[in-house]
Amino acid sequence: MTKVCAVLPAHARAALEPQLPEWIEARWWDDGAQLVALAPEAQIGWFDMHEKAQPLEAIRLATGLKWLSSAFAGVDWLPLAELQSRGVRLSNGSGLAAGQVAEFAVMAMLAHARGLRQIFRAMERGEWLPVPPTSRELAGSRALIVGFGAIGQNVARMLGGFGVQCTAARSRAGEGALGPGEWQARLGEFDWVVLTLPGTAATTHLIGAGELAAMKRDAVLVNFARATIVDQAALTAALASARIGGAILDLADPEPLPPDHPLWQFENCHITMHLS
Repeated sequence: MTKVCAVLPAHARAALEPQLPEWIEARWWDDGAQLVALAPEAQIGWFDMHEKAQPLEAIRLATGLKWLSSAFAGVDWLPLAELQSRGVRLSNGSGLAAGQVAEFAVMAMLAHARGLRQIFRAMERGEWLPVPPTSRELAGSRALIVGFGAIGQNVARMLGGFGVQCTAARSRAGEGALGPGEWQARLGEFDWVVLTLPGTAATTHLIGAGELAAMKRDAVLVNFARATIVDQAALTAALASARIGGAILDLADPEPLPPDHPLWQFENCHITMHLS
Protein backbone atom coordinates (compact mmCIF):
# COMPACT_ATOMS: atom_id res chain seq x y z
CA MET A 1 0.00 0.00 0.00
CA THR A 2 1.36 3.39 -1.00
CA LYS A 3 1.76 5.60 2.04
CA VAL A 4 0.97 9.32 2.17
CA CYS A 5 3.11 11.44 4.49
CA ALA A 6 1.26 13.76 6.87
CA VAL A 7 3.26 16.27 8.91
CA LEU A 8 1.20 17.00 12.01
CA PRO A 9 1.56 18.79 15.38
CA ALA A 10 2.60 16.58 18.28
CA HIS A 11 0.16 18.32 20.63
CA ALA A 12 -2.70 16.66 18.68
CA ARG A 13 -1.08 13.22 18.46
CA ALA A 14 -3.10 11.54 21.21
CA ALA A 15 -6.37 12.56 19.57
CA LEU A 16 -5.34 12.08 15.93
CA GLU A 17 -3.18 8.95 15.83
CA PRO A 18 -5.96 6.43 16.67
CA GLN A 19 -8.11 7.95 13.90
CA LEU A 20 -5.58 7.88 11.07
CA PRO A 21 -6.11 5.36 8.25
CA GLU A 22 -3.38 2.85 7.46
CA TRP A 23 -2.31 4.70 4.34
CA ILE A 24 -1.25 7.76 6.37
CA GLU A 25 2.35 7.80 7.56
CA ALA A 26 2.49 10.51 10.21
CA ARG A 27 5.47 12.68 11.10
CA TRP A 28 4.99 14.67 14.33
CA TRP A 29 6.54 18.07 15.04
CA ASP A 30 6.97 19.65 18.47
CA ASP A 31 8.34 23.05 17.49
CA GLY A 32 8.99 25.29 14.53
CA ALA A 33 12.45 23.92 13.82
CA GLN A 34 11.09 20.36 13.60
CA LEU A 35 8.24 21.55 11.40
CA VAL A 36 10.63 23.17 8.93
CA ALA A 37 12.86 20.08 8.92
CA LEU A 38 9.93 17.72 8.21
CA ALA A 39 8.12 19.98 5.71
CA PRO A 40 9.81 18.65 2.52
CA GLU A 41 8.24 15.23 3.24
CA ALA A 42 4.71 16.55 3.66
CA GLN A 43 1.91 15.63 1.29
CA ILE A 44 -0.65 16.49 3.96
CA GLY A 45 0.19 19.23 6.43
CA TRP A 46 -1.06 20.88 9.59
CA PHE A 47 1.37 23.73 10.19
CA ASP A 48 -0.46 26.03 12.63
CA MET A 49 1.69 28.11 14.96
CA HIS A 50 1.11 31.43 16.72
CA GLU A 51 4.28 32.86 15.18
CA LYS A 52 3.93 32.57 11.42
CA ALA A 53 7.49 32.74 10.02
CA GLN A 54 8.28 29.03 10.38
CA PRO A 55 4.89 27.75 9.09
CA LEU A 56 5.30 29.96 6.04
CA GLU A 57 8.81 28.59 5.50
CA ALA A 58 7.40 25.07 5.88
CA ILE A 59 4.82 25.79 3.17
CA ARG A 60 7.58 27.00 0.86
CA LEU A 61 9.63 23.84 1.47
CA ALA A 62 6.67 21.43 1.19
CA THR A 63 6.86 21.14 -2.59
CA GLY A 64 4.85 17.88 -2.58
CA LEU A 65 2.02 19.30 -0.48
CA LYS A 66 -1.47 18.31 -1.66
CA TRP A 67 -3.63 19.26 1.31
CA LEU A 68 -3.00 21.89 3.97
CA SER A 69 -5.31 21.86 6.98
CA SER A 70 -5.58 24.66 9.53
CA ALA A 71 -7.56 24.78 12.75
CA PHE A 72 -7.65 28.58 12.47
CA ALA A 73 -10.82 30.19 11.17
CA GLY A 74 -8.84 33.03 9.60
CA VAL A 75 -6.44 32.05 6.83
CA ASP A 76 -5.47 35.56 5.71
CA TRP A 77 -1.91 34.88 6.95
CA LEU A 78 -1.45 32.11 4.39
CA PRO A 79 -0.09 32.62 0.84
CA LEU A 80 -3.47 31.83 -0.69
CA ALA A 81 -2.61 32.69 -4.29
CA GLU A 82 0.51 30.53 -4.15
CA LEU A 83 -1.38 27.59 -2.66
CA GLN A 84 -4.01 27.89 -5.37
CA SER A 85 -1.42 28.03 -8.14
CA ARG A 86 0.28 24.92 -6.69
CA GLY A 87 -3.04 23.08 -6.58
CA VAL A 88 -2.93 22.65 -2.80
CA ARG A 89 -6.32 21.95 -1.24
CA LEU A 90 -6.95 24.08 1.86
CA SER A 91 -9.32 23.44 4.75
CA ASN A 92 -9.78 25.62 7.81
CA GLY A 93 -11.50 25.61 11.18
CA SER A 94 -14.25 28.12 10.44
CA GLY A 95 -16.95 27.70 13.08
CA LEU A 96 -14.91 25.10 14.99
CA ALA A 97 -14.36 27.34 18.03
CA ALA A 98 -17.28 29.72 17.55
CA GLY A 99 -18.90 28.84 20.86
CA GLN A 100 -15.60 29.05 22.72
CA VAL A 101 -14.73 32.47 21.26
CA ALA A 102 -18.24 33.76 21.97
CA GLU A 103 -18.05 32.59 25.59
CA PHE A 104 -14.72 34.41 25.95
CA ALA A 105 -16.21 37.60 24.52
CA VAL A 106 -19.26 37.51 26.79
CA MET A 107 -17.07 36.66 29.80
CA ALA A 108 -14.90 39.70 29.11
CA MET A 109 -17.95 41.93 28.66
CA LEU A 110 -19.36 40.76 31.98
CA ALA A 111 -15.99 41.29 33.67
CA HIS A 112 -15.84 44.83 32.29
CA ALA A 113 -19.41 45.64 33.25
CA ARG A 114 -19.10 44.33 36.81
CA GLY A 115 -15.58 45.63 37.55
CA LEU A 116 -14.08 42.17 37.99
CA ARG A 117 -10.53 43.48 37.62
CA GLN A 118 -10.97 45.77 40.65
CA ILE A 119 -12.65 42.97 42.62
CA PHE A 120 -9.78 40.54 41.94
CA ARG A 121 -7.19 43.13 42.89
CA ALA A 122 -9.01 43.83 46.18
CA MET A 123 -9.18 40.08 46.82
CA GLU A 124 -5.41 39.75 46.29
CA ARG A 125 -4.86 42.60 48.78
CA GLY A 126 -7.21 41.02 51.28
CA GLU A 127 -9.41 44.12 51.09
CA TRP A 128 -13.20 43.85 51.57
CA LEU A 129 -14.84 46.30 49.17
CA PRO A 130 -17.81 48.11 50.75
CA VAL A 131 -19.62 48.64 47.42
CA PRO A 132 -19.35 47.14 43.91
CA PRO A 133 -16.75 48.86 41.68
CA THR A 134 -19.41 49.58 39.06
CA SER A 135 -23.17 49.42 38.72
CA ARG A 136 -23.13 48.83 34.96
CA GLU A 137 -25.35 45.99 33.75
CA LEU A 138 -25.60 44.00 30.56
CA ALA A 139 -29.38 43.80 30.92
CA GLY A 140 -31.08 46.53 28.94
CA SER A 141 -27.94 47.50 27.02
CA ARG A 142 -27.59 47.45 23.24
CA ALA A 143 -24.88 45.72 21.22
CA LEU A 144 -23.93 46.13 17.57
CA ILE A 145 -22.32 42.94 16.29
CA VAL A 146 -20.25 43.69 13.20
CA GLY A 147 -19.82 40.42 11.34
CA PHE A 148 -22.58 37.89 11.82
CA GLY A 149 -21.06 34.55 11.02
CA ALA A 150 -20.83 31.64 13.46
CA ILE A 151 -19.03 33.64 16.17
CA GLY A 152 -21.26 36.70 15.86
CA GLN A 153 -24.40 34.59 15.97
CA ASN A 154 -23.18 32.78 19.09
CA VAL A 155 -22.33 36.09 20.77
CA ALA A 156 -25.83 37.40 19.99
CA ARG A 157 -27.47 34.24 21.32
CA MET A 158 -25.51 34.37 24.58
CA LEU A 159 -25.97 38.11 25.09
CA GLY A 160 -29.68 37.67 24.49
CA GLY A 161 -29.78 35.52 27.61
CA PHE A 162 -28.49 38.50 29.58
CA GLY A 163 -31.14 40.81 28.22
CA VAL A 164 -28.90 42.58 25.70
CA GLN A 165 -30.63 43.86 22.55
CA CYS A 166 -28.37 42.81 19.68
CA THR A 167 -28.28 44.30 16.17
CA ALA A 168 -26.30 42.57 13.43
CA ALA A 169 -24.18 44.35 10.83
CA ARG A 170 -23.20 42.16 7.92
CA SER A 171 -22.11 42.30 4.29
CA ARG A 172 -25.75 42.35 3.17
CA ALA A 173 -28.67 44.17 4.73
CA GLY A 174 -31.93 42.40 5.43
CA GLU A 175 -33.57 40.19 8.04
CA GLY A 176 -33.07 42.82 10.71
CA ALA A 177 -29.38 43.30 9.87
CA LEU A 178 -27.67 46.54 8.91
CA GLY A 179 -25.69 46.50 5.69
CA PRO A 180 -22.44 48.20 4.64
CA GLY A 181 -22.67 51.95 5.01
CA GLU A 182 -25.69 51.69 7.34
CA TRP A 183 -24.24 50.68 10.71
CA GLN A 184 -21.63 53.45 10.79
CA ALA A 185 -24.36 56.11 10.93
CA ARG A 186 -25.91 54.39 13.95
CA LEU A 187 -22.80 53.79 16.06
CA GLY A 188 -23.98 56.31 18.64
CA GLU A 189 -26.96 54.10 19.55
CA PHE A 190 -24.97 51.22 21.03
CA ASP A 191 -23.35 50.46 24.38
CA TRP A 192 -21.17 47.71 22.92
CA VAL A 193 -19.61 47.49 19.44
CA VAL A 194 -18.55 43.86 18.98
CA LEU A 195 -16.28 42.92 16.07
CA THR A 196 -16.42 39.31 14.82
CA LEU A 197 -15.77 39.76 11.09
CA PRO A 198 -12.90 38.41 8.95
CA GLY A 199 -9.71 40.35 8.37
CA THR A 200 -9.44 41.34 4.71
CA ALA A 201 -8.10 44.27 2.71
CA ALA A 202 -11.62 45.74 2.78
CA THR A 203 -11.89 45.55 6.59
CA THR A 204 -8.46 46.98 7.43
CA HIS A 205 -8.94 49.92 9.84
CA LEU A 206 -12.70 49.61 9.47
CA ILE A 207 -12.82 51.11 12.96
CA GLY A 208 -10.78 54.29 12.93
CA ALA A 209 -10.83 57.71 14.53
CA GLY A 210 -14.12 58.65 12.87
CA GLU A 211 -15.95 55.54 14.00
CA LEU A 212 -14.58 55.84 17.54
CA ALA A 213 -15.68 59.47 17.67
CA ALA A 214 -19.19 58.43 16.59
CA MET A 215 -19.58 55.94 19.46
CA LYS A 216 -21.24 56.81 22.76
CA ARG A 217 -18.79 58.19 25.30
CA ASP A 218 -19.39 55.22 27.61
CA ALA A 219 -19.53 52.62 24.82
CA VAL A 220 -17.06 49.72 24.78
CA LEU A 221 -15.31 48.38 21.68
CA VAL A 222 -15.00 44.58 21.75
CA ASN A 223 -12.63 43.03 19.19
CA PHE A 224 -12.61 39.25 18.75
CA ALA A 225 -11.98 39.48 15.01
CA ARG A 226 -8.59 40.65 13.71
CA ALA A 227 -6.22 43.31 15.05
CA THR A 228 -6.05 44.96 11.61
CA ILE A 229 -9.75 45.84 11.71
CA VAL A 230 -9.07 48.48 14.37
CA ASP A 231 -6.76 51.45 13.89
CA GLN A 232 -4.80 50.73 17.07
CA ALA A 233 -3.21 54.19 17.24
CA ALA A 234 -6.65 55.80 16.97
CA LEU A 235 -8.01 53.46 19.66
CA THR A 236 -5.11 54.30 21.97
CA ALA A 237 -5.82 58.00 21.50
CA ALA A 238 -9.56 57.47 22.13
CA LEU A 239 -8.85 55.63 25.38
CA ALA A 240 -6.29 58.22 26.50
CA SER A 241 -8.82 61.04 25.98
CA ALA A 242 -11.71 59.04 27.48
CA ARG A 243 -13.53 59.42 24.16
CA ILE A 244 -15.03 55.95 24.60
CA GLY A 245 -15.83 53.98 27.73
CA GLY A 246 -13.33 51.20 27.17
CA ALA A 247 -12.07 48.38 24.99
CA ILE A 248 -11.90 44.60 25.18
CA LEU A 249 -9.21 43.26 22.87
CA ASP A 250 -8.46 39.63 22.15
CA LEU A 251 -6.17 40.78 19.33
CA ALA A 252 -3.33 43.28 19.24
CA ASP A 253 -0.58 44.39 16.89
CA PRO A 254 2.05 43.14 17.46
CA GLU A 255 1.46 39.91 19.31
CA PRO A 256 2.63 39.39 21.95
CA LEU A 257 1.97 43.03 22.89
CA PRO A 258 5.17 44.50 24.43
CA PRO A 259 4.96 45.06 28.20
CA ASP A 260 5.55 48.81 27.76
CA HIS A 261 2.77 49.29 25.21
CA PRO A 262 0.32 52.02 26.33
CA LEU A 263 -2.71 49.76 25.88
CA TRP A 264 -1.65 47.83 28.99
CA GLN A 265 -1.86 50.99 31.07
CA PHE A 266 -5.55 51.80 30.62
CA GLU A 267 -7.74 50.62 33.48
CA ASN A 268 -10.68 50.35 31.08
CA CYS A 269 -8.83 48.26 28.46
CA HIS A 270 -9.09 44.50 28.95
CA ILE A 271 -6.64 42.45 26.87
CA THR A 272 -7.36 38.72 26.66
CA MET A 273 -4.12 37.90 24.79
CA HIS A 274 -5.61 35.98 21.83
CA LEU A 275 -6.59 33.19 24.22
CA SER A 276 -10.16 32.79 23.03
